[in-house]
This record gives sequence, C-alpha cells and structure tokens, in this order.
Amino acid sequence: MAGVRSSTLADGAVLRVLLDEPRGNVLSMAMMGAIGEILSAHCGAEALKLVVLRGAGGSFSFGASVPEHRRETAPAMLARFHELVRLVASYPIPVAALVEGRCLGGAFELVLASHLVFATSSAVFACPEIKLGVVPPVFSVLGAPRLGGPLAEQMILTGMEIGAERARVAGLALEIVPDGEDPEAWLLSWFARNLAPLSAFSLREATHAARHGSGLLERLGAPLEAVERRYVERLLPSHDGNEGIEAFIARRPPRWIHA
Repeated sequence: MAGVRSSTLADGAVLRVLLDEPRGNVLSMAMMGAIGEILSAHCGAEALKLVVLRGAGGSFSFGASVPEHRRETAPAMLARFHELVRLVASYPIPVAALVEGRCLGGAFELVLASHLVFATSSAVFACPEIKLGVVPPVFSVLGAPRLGGPLAEQMILTGMEIGAERARVAGLALEIVPDGEDPEAWLLSWFARNLAPLSAFSLREATHAARHGSGLLERLGAPLEAVERRYVERLLPSHDGNEGIEAFIARRPPRWIHA
C-alpha cells in the first residue's frame, strides 16, 4: 500500500505501521493517504493499546516529497499532510514514533504530533525547510510546546539538526534505545512493562484527556490554518519559495533574489 506496511503485534495490542520506500521513506501524498487509511481502519479496535510508526532501512524518513513542494502540487500536498498530522495528534490510541537515523522535515513534524517518541542513538531530527526557501507549517505550531520555544525557534530559523540525546533533554524523546538492542524488540519490552497491564478503555480516556487538556489540538486548528494560508499566498508565488525547491531537485546551489 503505497510504501507502507502494517501488522499487529503483542496479540493485537500493538499496531506497527512501517514506512518502506527504498529512497529514504519519503512521505509522498500517496504514502500519507495510505498511513491515514491504516490508522482509520484500526481506530476502533478495542484491544489496541499502542500504534508504532517506524521507518525501514535504518532511517525514519527524509521527509515529505520535495517535488510535491512545487507550486502546482504544494497546496494539495499541504492539505493532505495536515490532515494526516491532525489524525495522528487526535488519535484515540497512543501513537509512538520509533526513530532511527534521519527524521527530517515532514517526518519530524509527524513525530511531533505523536504521543510518545523513542529514539536510537543514531537518530537525527531537523526541519531544514529554510534551506529550501520555505517554512515548516506544522513545526511552527508544534515545535514550541513539544521542544521548548527557544530550541524550536533556533531550528526553524537555521534548519539545524539535533540528536537523540538533545531530543531527550528537551523532553521530546521519552527514552533512547540502548546501543546493541534490537529497537523493535526493546520497544515491545517497554510496552509489556508500561502499557500492556493497563485497561485499553482507560488508556483511550487518558489519551483523550492529555491531548484535549494540553491545548495541542487547538494549535492544529486556526493557527496551522493561518500558517498554511500564508505559505500558499506568499511563499508559493515568490521567486525564492520556488528557487530553493528547483535548486534541490537539480542538485545545484540556489540563486536567491531575496523576494
């Protein structure tokens, strides 16, 4: 299904959603739709206690498709992606991101919408959109509450990367998978200790309370809509908002005119 595979683990208590595209698990619109379909199909499973998002091949994902950032497709891509982010953020069952290797751009934004984040020591998080002449809308509204305001602002303005330990210190990553451990087996062991003994019904209620009580979902309403609208109305018609994308695709330095 469009580069996504799913399976149930732990006697149906865990749903694994695996991003599996050969070139960096890039989140195309087709893949976004496939993830959404899988999540929608399982949201009513009464025994389900955890969803695990993971990337195949040693990296979580290099982010959303750069060609789909072109002005012809960007509005539809943003709408599809923000629909998926809202689905993950409001999902009735905890969603855990298991991050290995590169987790960039839209993939990092998807992780920010998840309820729990686990990282291996190889994990690298960044939203490098500014280097392409654009901005990350979801990161702009979720970065501060999930990472802290100063770090989020530094990342959005510079495109800088952070590693697993800094993500843990910032409060985003719950735990770092010990080196030498199989990440999925380790996470299932964590699940067995921490979530498996709990009531699936009560866990859903706690998930709802945490997300609705924190105000995080409201940030994905009007604030995200405003950032998305400005992206479409100002960045997409601009020279530099397209030049960075085209330069990346052509593998050449961008030629900014600062407008």
